[in-house]
Amino acid sequence: MKTQYYTATSIDGYLADEDGSLDWLFQFGDIDGVDDDYQQFVDQVGSLAMGSTTYEWLLEHENLLEEPEKWPYEVPAWVFSSRELPAVDGANVRFVQGDVAPVHADMVAAADGKNVWLVGGGDLVGQFHDHGLLDEIVLSVAPVTLASGAPLLPRRITTPPLKLATVQKHGDVFAVLTYEVPRSSED
Repeated sequence: MKTQYYTATSIDGYLADEDGSLDWLFQFGDIDGVDDDYQQFVDQVGSLAMGSTTYEWLLEHENLLEEPEKWPYEVPAWVFSSRELPAVDGANVRFVQGDVAPVHADMVAAADGKNVWLVGGGDLVGQFHDHGLLDEIVLSVAPVTLASGAPLLPRRITTPPLKLATVQKHGDVFAVLTYEVPRSSED
């Protein structure tokens, strides 16, 4: 069982542009192997967490309040927010706030031996890292730069450094980098 941050990023380390858009990512359409890799990843996920910005992006871009059957996840989801957010009918979503550590314990129990996926955003993932609860970062790096926007992981992680575990190439577009996160109370 691992707690994983699996996401796409620009070369310069942004998840979304300054307007919160992912158009820079969607321009690539279907790339050989990407859907298969994603499905293999999701098959190993037993629970997930996301921040309020990620959740609200899903609500808007998938029109989930009007079409709740389009909720993309079958596993329990935790949404971290200090604000009250609308629920998607029929989705297994739990709204929480505060310290990630006790919630992580609930997520691990719900995952029942499978992995915990930290969907995003970067600050939320950083909080899991701060508590020593992040095991792996899987980045699909897209061949674009954004110059500003939502940062991949707004934390300094220098000592010990991340350990590169695998590198994959998808077409002439994505480099998929998997990093192991060493345990340390120092950064």
